[in-house]
Amino acid sequence: MITRSNLADQLREYQICSKNDWAFLSFFSSTSNISSRMEVMSVIWELLTFGLIVFSAVSLYFRFMRLAFSLVCVAILLYICVKITKEVRQNRKSKRRMLLPLSM
Repeated sequence: MITRSNLADQLREYQICSKNDWAFLSFFSSTSNISSRMEVMSVIWELLTFGLIVFSAVSLYFRFMRLAFSLVCVAILLYICVKITKEVRQNRKSKRRMLLPLSM
């Protein structure tokens, strides 16, 4: 049975979960578009993926074929893992939002 205290608890938990504004992000930019820890981590992983691709291109230039192939494979796996993680987090977030009634 839905009671007022249960709804208040759900709202409190939702507000705590959605309140992930980090102070150090506002240091880097005046308008902080990155609001959650996962978004920060995904940016870091995407930069790492880009670095792996650049290093694989450099190793291809110096004709280290095995190293280039392994770096490209690691970069592709890393990219796929980041995309899957983002998708799972989005699904969890939307499910959490659906638990709260529309009046809240």
